Amino acid sequence: MANDFERTVVTCINRYFTEHRMKGFAYRLKQARFNSQYVDIIVDSLDPAHYLAIECKSLKGKRLSFSSNFHKDKEGVHQIDNISGFLKYTGRKGFLAVEFRGNGQKNEAYLMPWDKVCAFYDMQASIPIEEFRKCIPLERTSYGYYLECFSVSPSD
Repeated sequence: MANDFERTVVTCINRYFTEHRMKGFAYRLKQARFNSQYVDIIVDSLDPAHYLAIECKSLKGKRLSFSSNFHKDKEGVHQIDNISGFLKYTGRKGFLAVEFRGNGQKNEAYLMPWDKVCAFYDMQASIPIEEFRKCIPLERTSYGYYLECFSVSPSD
């Protein structure tokens, strides 16, 4: 299920570039059993605002848990810390894409800027769906998710 969400997000972002006549390309990183993978999606663009790394989570429920929805590597380093290091090392801007499924309603998906994810990680054990609703929505359409823009509305 998560791989379907990753493919859908890649398609959504590439559609965004095409519709806005921008140069950029999103692609999924292949998972290999014995190689570490820092994030699920890489977005390459000459525009620094769209030079991105995206981690995807597809889950049931209304909260994203840092203990059950993320993992630790064999050295015990939490996935949040690994991704943060990758972003710092590469200079990419990070996002967490989350799809909330099976809540008795349509699936909902959002992009949360990585700095917000880290702020929650430092203060709480989880992030409720209400906090994701304040971020960037991926609107559900008949052809998949639709991204209007990569910025969070100023009402926050």
